[in-house]
Amino acid sequence: RFCVRNSGALAVVEGLGDHGCEYMTGGRVVVLGDTGRNFAAGMSGGIAYIYDPAGVFPEKCNKGMVKLGKVDAKDEQDALKAYIQKHKAWTGSQRAQDILDTWQTSLDNFVRVMPTDYERVLKERAAKADAAVAA
Repeated sequence: RFCVRNSGALAVVEGLGDHGCEYMTGGRVVVLGDTGRNFAAGMSGGIAYIYDPAGVFPEKCNKGMVKLGKVDAKDEQDALKAYIQKHKAWTGSQRAQDILDTWQTSLDNFVRVMPTDYERVLKERAAKADAAVAA
């Protein structure tokens, strides 16, 4: 159980066991390795990024409240890379270095875990902000 009920922290880890990000309501989690089963059960907020070159993560994820996708937005890609760079600087992680050394290829191996309600709220906020700017 890692980042259970996380409500705003940023965490970068190189693997975790069962029930990761259970009941998470905010923050960001980056997993640079394997996860256990039942990842994201009850996850209603925040975003997780799972490095999954073997393509096995979807089987381990509880998709009841989340959807899985790619990290498509440039600003989100840049933020993810910065999180991994800081992890490398603070820990000396060889895994982080390997991912950074092959960033363009590695980026395709990340799975973005986004709670569906949280995504809806973010889109509504963005639309309101855009409307306010246009007015």
